[in-house]
Amino acid sequence: MSFLKPEEQLRELKKGIVDLVSESELLEKLKTSFKEGRPLKVKAGFDPSRPDLHLGHAVLINKLAQFQKLGHQAVFLIGDFTARIGDPTGRNETRPVLSAEEVKVNAETYARQVFKILDSKRTQVTYNGEWLDQMKPADFVQLAGQYTVARMLERDDFKKRFHSHQAIGVHELLYPLVQGYDSVVLKSDVELGGTDQYFNLIVGRELQKSYGQPPQVVMTVPILEGLDGVQKMSKSFNNYIALEDSPRDMFGKTMKLSDELMLRYYELLSDLSVDEWSRMKEQLTQGQLHPRDSKVQLAKFLVGRFHGPEAAESAEAEFQRIFVNKGVPDEMPEYQTSPQEDLWIAHLLQQSGLVESTSQGRRLIEGGGVELAGQKVKDAKLKLTLKLGDEFVLRAGKKKFAKIKVVAQ
Repeated sequence: MSFLKPEEQLRELKKGIVDLVSESELLEKLKTSFKEGRPLKVKAGFDPSRPDLHLGHAVLINKLAQFQKLGHQAVFLIGDFTARIGDPTGRNETRPVLSAEEVKVNAETYARQVFKILDSKRTQVTYNGEWLDQMKPADFVQLAGQYTVARMLERDDFKKRFHSHQAIGVHELLYPLVQGYDSVVLKSDVELGGTDQYFNLIVGRELQKSYGQPPQVVMTVPILEGLDGVQKMSKSFNNYIALEDSPRDMFGKTMKLSDELMLRYYELLSDLSVDEWSRMKEQLTQGQLHPRDSKVQLAKFLVGRFHGPEAAESAEAEFQRIFVNKGVPDEMPEYQTSPQEDLWIAHLLQQSGLVESTSQGRRLIEGGGVELAGQKVKDAKLKLTLKLGDEFVLRAGKKKFAKIKVVAQ
């Protein structure tokens, strides 16, 4: 158990959260836990709808890890059953339902990735299919009887879809109930989730009361903005940092953050205490600390957490060489092509994967953003003659490189 007193635990746990239902209940649970030497059971659920996790997911996992470091029991729940329902949260239409095989593959990758943050020896990993797959139709009817349609339509996205005459499937109404039932089965003391999950977490509280259990405390964390600082972090918006990004990509993406967003990432993703974070923010405001230095430390922290300290040092050194000293990375994608004449440079940029289209390549050249063998390309109409055995580096923008090799094909 933690050596921190309940009041001190509460102060640290409130860092970076949005909703807490309720603070007085959490304090009482912490006091009882501290007095009896019994860790709280803290649950966070994830539907394996995609195979890869990103830093947006890490905000929630970090909060779970914080409870864990304070001596409490972390329960990482993989919603293999609920992923087959399709949760519409935050969307205008139902999330596509996944097959059992897709869920299984994604769930296996989740279990691997979360232990980059959580202590595997002190984490209970469980799948809600273990009990929900065993329920009979009569069990689901009994569960559905614990909540009314009127209460269900209080959920914001259901309400919006209902008033705009968009379809709501009956199976979608079951989603908050089965998620809430997870809390009943696990007898959770605390459940964590993103702000978009607030309604579902509250349903869990109400169901626990119906089943004669003490209601769980609900705690939500913010939805993390992506690299653009506007949209939520998502693979769909291409503004994400994946937990399994390479050290170089993770470091480079972090360095692109705005100064304001950097502080938010520190608050939600780092191990800084409340006092340490406040002190750093004050030093930045007063000009005692340079934003770039803080950003480097954040990038090193993230790479170190997910790839180890040596990878963090190497990523920093490579970043300095490429972006500060204008060097070339040690490793880069290789593109092999056959000998040819009159190859338009924009075609080569597209074929090697450095740009998505020739028009993008042309604009990049006109903006002075393309280098061929270390020399800036000034002519957007440049035609190349590639001979067998030629080998050179093609650069697009500040961080995209490709090694071009001309081979017999």
